[in-house]
Amino acid sequence: MSTKAALSPRTVTAGPHPMQFSLTGFSQVDGSRVFAFEGMASDRSRHPFTVQANLALARQYQIPLQDLPLLCRSMLDLCEPGGAIQAFTYGEPQMRAYADSAAQMKASRRRQPPRPQTSSQSGAGWRQPAAPEIG
Repeated sequence: MSTKAALSPRTVTAGPHPMQFSLTGFSQVDGSRVFAFEGMASDRSRHPFTVQANLALARQYQIPLQDLPLLCRSMLDLCEPGGAIQAFTYGEPQMRAYADSAAQMKASRRRQPPRPQTSSQSGAGWRQPAAPEIG
């Protein structure tokens, strides 16, 4: 039986060759979605992992459902290879951090000045002029 844990966003991956993760499926348990991953270590050994995400919290923090698998996988990237814990929870602190980051990115895009309009004459200086028609 594996123990569930919530990872801190500050955890650093140990080792020169991090584990590679692939999504193998998901299941719905009560109000949560449980994503199943398979981790492959540098020695090619395979290990099962699960990450549970509360769907009500995801809606509260306006996290799109299709973003959850990638967010849960990124959480696994933070775990130590060969660790004893193989079941994790993508909890409220991680969702809040993601929502805050998304809001900051959205605000910074709004502050950028609009791009200048390009004209149909762009690049006309280096293009070869059309040959005159003889007729």
